[in-house]
Amino acid sequence: MDPILPAYRETGPNTYRETSGLFFEDFVVGDTFEHRPGRTITDTDNIWMTLLTMNTQPVHFDAAYAAATEWKKMLVDSTLTIAMLTGMSVRTVSAKVVANLGWDKVRATHPVFAGDTLYASSTILATRESASRPTQGIVTVETAGTNQDGHVVMTFERTMLIHKRGHAPEEEANY
Repeated sequence: MDPILPAYRETGPNTYRETSGLFFEDFVVGDTFEHRPGRTITDTDNIWMTLLTMNTQPVHFDAAYAAATEWKKMLVDSTLTIAMLTGMSVRTVSAKVVANLGWDKVRATHPVFAGDTLYASSTILATRESASRPTQGIVTVETAGTNQDGHVVMTFERTMLIHKRGHAPEEEANY
């Protein structure tokens, strides 16, 4: 794959438009993408996500309660972790998505706390043509999230329906 191809598209002489994402044809099984930048989680991120999703487990938003647990401080809600890691991967693996088809094999493997900085990487596990949608293909990736100390905090597989080159809305919308 030409490394500049997915990042920029020439729109005129010496003029390039920044783009995001890979088309179905660009995915190669075994390739790994390190997503940057990382993101440091704050107490506010954690509390807002927890309360927004109506998660009433106080270990996520009550510091006094959390201090009495084995963690001794508030634990980041794992749904925030999966959302953040998914978001980090969008620029590369799903910016040209038609639809997410599912998340599988989600594993929370290390606690996450406010102040941790998360990084994500995605490895392409499988690709196949869509049987019912000839302008799209199906891609499965495994995404792993690590913290600033290199501990893997979460892994999951995500399967997506991806546009093929020449069939994405951005080509008609001047995006």
